Amino acid sequence: MKPTMASEELLKPFYQRATEAEERLSRLEAVLAGNKGNGRDAGNQELSQLISELQAKLEDANAETLSEREKAKKLAMENEKLKYRIAHLVQAVKVADQKLECMRGDVSEATAQTSSKFETMRL
Repeated sequence: MKPTMASEELLKPFYQRATEAEERLSRLEAVLAGNKGNGRDAGNQELSQLISELQAKLEDANAETLSEREKAKKLAMENEKLKYRIAHLVQAVKVADQKLECMRGDVSEATAQTSSKFETMRL
């Protein structure tokens, strides 16, 4: 099922956060690669820890995005079901209105015939 515009708008902040996290991660990896032979173990350790934290945040953001996508799909499916039900209910109401009009027409005709019979009986 193709995501709707509403679900795309809902997921936009998650995509943006994921993109930002990926950019920061690639910058840190580049810094780490550049510092690799300089003997800065403490700095490398900090960068490695920061990279790990960012990767964890990225994974969380991706999981949250997936979850929101699933919610959006379920809501879209429910929306379609409700639209289908509404269409059938509207059709049923129209049919009932037509039947009621027919019955009213028959009742008014029958009432007119009965009243004319009473008139002839009185005379």
